[in-house]
Amino acid sequence: MGPLPAETSLLDAAGVRLGQTAASRSDAVVQVGRALLDIGAVEAGYLPAMHVRERSVSTFIGEGVAIPHGTGEARKYVRRTSLVVLQFPEGVDWGGHDVRMCVGIAASGNEQVGILSSLARVLLDAGRAAQLREAKDTETVIRILQSTGEESDQ
Repeated sequence: MGPLPAETSLLDAAGVRLGQTAASRSDAVVQVGRALLDIGAVEAGYLPAMHVRERSVSTFIGEGVAIPHGTGEARKYVRRTSLVVLQFPEGVDWGGHDVRMCVGIAASGNEQVGILSSLARVLLDAGRAAQLREAKDTETVIRILQSTGEESDQ
């Protein structure tokens, strides 16, 4: 499984929402689910499964980032594999961790493994992770997430 494709339909501008606020982790997960629904990536049945996943295992992955996604059983509600990115500049308490960015994942198969490894590469680079958290425009978010993939192909 490779990195995020450069021409990606995985993440487009419609799925990037900067400057959001959330009252709680649950509220943030609702917003991420709604964004996936808005772009047509999932059916409504996927959203409750995101809360089920979050209750069983925190989706916090470090560097101020969480990756809310549904359970394996919820894959039947995924219309197309997609990402959404929601930025929370004021932070969200994620079980004791400060989350500034959520990358919501909808994957119909095992693609999420490749997506997660690409995200991990961004987040292992603290400078890149900070650029992602502090991005002021959609293009920056898309460029950072796409650049990871291209570099890892070499």
